[in-house]
Amino acid sequence: MELAGNKQQATLRVEGMHCAACVGRVEQALKKLPGVGDARVNLSTHEARVDFDDQKLNLETIRKAITDAGFEPRDAPAVSSPKDDEAERSARLAQIRSKVIVAAIFATPVAVISMLDLWEHTQWRNMLLLVLTLPVFFYSGRHLFAGALKALKKGNANMDTLIATGVIAAFVFSIVATIRPDWFALNGQHAHVYYEAAAVIIALTLVGRLLEENSAHKTSDAIRKLINLQPRTARVVRDGKEMEIPVEQVQRGDVVTVRPGERVPVDGRVMKGRSFVDESMVTGEPMPVEKIIGADVIGGTMNKSGSFEFEATKVGADTVLQQIVKLVQDAQSSKAPIARLADIVCGYFVPAVITIAFAAFAAWLVLGPEPRWAYASLIFVSVLVISCPCALGLATPTAIMVGTGRGAELGILIRSGEALEKAEKVDTVVLDKTGTLTQGKPGVTDIVAALGFSEKSLLALAAAVEKGSEHPLGEAIVREAAQRGISLSEARDFSALEGHGVEATLDGSKILIGNAKLMADRQIDFGELAAKTDAFSAQGKTSVYVAADGKPAGLIAIADSLRENSRAAVARLKALGLDVIMLTGDSAKTANAIAAQAGITTVLADVLPQHKAAAIEKLQAAGKIVAMVGDGINDAPALARANVGMAIGSGTDVAIEAADITLLRNDIDSVVAAILLSRRTMRTIKQNLMFSFGYNVVLIPLAAGAFFPFTGWLVNPMLASLAMVLSDVSVVGNSLRLRGFRSEAR
Repeated sequence: MELAGNKQQATLRVEGMHCAACVGRVEQALKKLPGVGDARVNLSTHEARVDFDDQKLNLETIRKAITDAGFEPRDAPAVSSPKDDEAERSARLAQIRSKVIVAAIFATPVAVISMLDLWEHTQWRNMLLLVLTLPVFFYSGRHLFAGALKALKKGNANMDTLIATGVIAAFVFSIVATIRPDWFALNGQHAHVYYEAAAVIIALTLVGRLLEENSAHKTSDAIRKLINLQPRTARVVRDGKEMEIPVEQVQRGDVVTVRPGERVPVDGRVMKGRSFVDESMVTGEPMPVEKIIGADVIGGTMNKSGSFEFEATKVGADTVLQQIVKLVQDAQSSKAPIARLADIVCGYFVPAVITIAFAAFAAWLVLGPEPRWAYASLIFVSVLVISCPCALGLATPTAIMVGTGRGAELGILIRSGEALEKAEKVDTVVLDKTGTLTQGKPGVTDIVAALGFSEKSLLALAAAVEKGSEHPLGEAIVREAAQRGISLSEARDFSALEGHGVEATLDGSKILIGNAKLMADRQIDFGELAAKTDAFSAQGKTSVYVAADGKPAGLIAIADSLRENSRAAVARLKALGLDVIMLTGDSAKTANAIAAQAGITTVLADVLPQHKAAAIEKLQAAGKIVAMVGDGINDAPALARANVGMAIGSGTDVAIEAADITLLRNDIDSVVAAILLSRRTMRTIKQNLMFSFGYNVVLIPLAAGAFFPFTGWLVNPMLASLAMVLSDVSVVGNSLRLRGFRSEAR
């Protein structure tokens, strides 16, 4: 992916990561490289995203850094393909499944013989257990030892290190006890072997990996659903012939045909035909949108009726659908600031656990009851196995993946984990008026002509000047003239007066159109006409002043009606304990009228576009954590300045680019849903971290035998391994509950 200037972003798959310590090691290796701006590694997706300066660094150096850290880098596809993703996942699952099957076949009889004490104290029994354990150790557990060896070579430690050390200790101890039982047969005690611990720990660890892989697949459901919206093939016309080709082969400029009931394969512009297209997957609007010649169509949307041809304008990674997928993937690969806590802990955790394990081993060897070697070995293995930080590594990324994925299904695109965390802390929501609280398509309601002008001539004059304007009020005037069938003259010397209005020359006259401040600055007195504006303002209408050659020509009242659910959404925001403020460039009277309709009591009116960001900054200076919701170009600075910027999806690309959260649906209720989702996701992350930390704080002392002198409790290594797996499953399961999130939930 290309960024500004020399900045580039690379996305690589990283194979071999199993815990938060692995993630920290990869990130540390990448961030040490000269030219790297940021590096984010996600355990759940096994992806690394690196922002770097291509003048100082290249991809080969990045790959080498990952390899040197003990992991395998692979290229990630530029365009997400459900077929490729499914094939890769299936291959990974098949490999893990085969190891689980082998481990289960051989570890089960080992566990049964050991637990039932069959043929106890016979030499051939221990030899049988050794033979049954060998396939589990050398085939099923091979990846554990390979991962631990890689980490050891780099002077690092990870989850594999803990498990491998514990398993090897149990296995080697058992072999020695099998070959030389007399070494351990002290004071009439028979030699104990722990083949069942080695075999069952490997088997349970693999079961945990299998469950994690399946869970990761479930957390990616949202992305997979989005990707599957795009058809696999497209029907294009080349050299006068219609042919069906893979959608990846569609080129910009191709003529594509779409029939009823088919999905639009890529983005484009209609050239021929007419139809209605269901765009609810992007806009959330249930009603199909009519598509005629010149209309834009979006890849992945459903053609309901009629056939049409369109020119492909965006293909591959440039389509709206792929951009949405990319945005969701970026969010799922990002980290919330709270994740840094887990990263810091894991950086010290593994070495600390190994130290505790050796300390416990030494203490039991010196102070423990007979047979001391047996007890010390049991304690050593249990501490290493029970303390694996896998659950800690999964606590944050799984919740972020499920939360952002569920958001995408609801039309809420969250740019990053950081945005998710910031949204949870918001206490003030600032809503732009036009296009956010209101429909964004104002219409002319009243025309008051001055002496010497008729309604028609006033409207014709204003529309002719506003024909060159992109302001919603100007568009409303032009639209009204078109509906009345008024022909328009050509205006010259058009100039926009930012925040005040426009001016131009029309048929030799100087025309000025704008607000009261503009007329006051130009010293144009509207006399009795100005009194009309008070009545208009009380009704929530905006008064547009029109002057010709320095004299009043009349007033045009324009109203932008409130969105149907704006008042209910504002009430819900207040019910969540949030302060709601309306921000607008309209006059105070007009703004207060609209605010009253929406149930908003705090209004910031007469705020020019360039001053909106300053208004946000002022609120922040007062200690507020602000979410800004807007849709226009003039909202972009305020969106960027706010703690959390939320762009209405129908707004401009600039506004969406500046926002932390994009609301695809033209619905203020999505603001409520986004804040609720952020709160639920952050609560889930905190629950996961609390459980992960609590699990280790409680169980490590238990595994070390700290309670043995008082209670006689010891943890069998097999139970330690089972506890480790259950901790992983509980964290993933808790995160998956977010899939059932509904915006109505509190």
